[in-house]
Amino acid sequence: MKSEGKSMGTSARPADGAVTLAELREFASFTSATQRYIRRSLDIGLHRRDAMKLWSRDMVEEASIRAQARIYGRLDEIKARVPDDSGLDQVEPFMAPLVIVSAFDLGQDRLGSFSAYRFLYERLLGAGARPWLPGAFCAAASLPHLHPDKRRALLQSISEAAATAIGWSNREPTFYPEWVDKVDMSKAN
Repeated sequence: MKSEGKSMGTSARPADGAVTLAELREFASFTSATQRYIRRSLDIGLHRRDAMKLWSRDMVEEASIRAQARIYGRLDEIKARVPDDSGLDQVEPFMAPLVIVSAFDLGQDRLGSFSAYRFLYERLLGAGARPWLPGAFCAAASLPHLHPDKRRALLQSISEAAATAIGWSNREPTFYPEWVDKVDMSKAN
């Protein structure tokens, strides 16, 4: 578990623990395929590990990881362009590439809801991107590269509260899920 420079020991404030626990619960609510995709995406997007070596199980997944790494090459540019206010002059250079990257991820059929998408993108882009995520998600989920049933399911997954929020927290995420090695229980003792 990574908590951006803090250990879960004495330096974490009580509120940080509650936030981390809520983030852990949210992550646990996702399907195993979604959890795996989020961890893989964070490794690729945050340059944490050699994603090819860690995540590819076959040639199809290897090709998918290569494509994702190529698309995620735009994340640094997107992060640098997160608008600091709602001024429309800053929106296009930020939203256009964000929608493209988002459309790729939604097209991989592993992020089946707005909450899974938001969970991933808050970590990829930081808390400053939160106000823009509902719009980017809706735009990407509306694109014709997705099957109409998939578009419907994705768009129905965003709550009215998320789509119409009056404000967003600027608190950075504290839980960044990572690869967990399987433990051979026969050798545990």
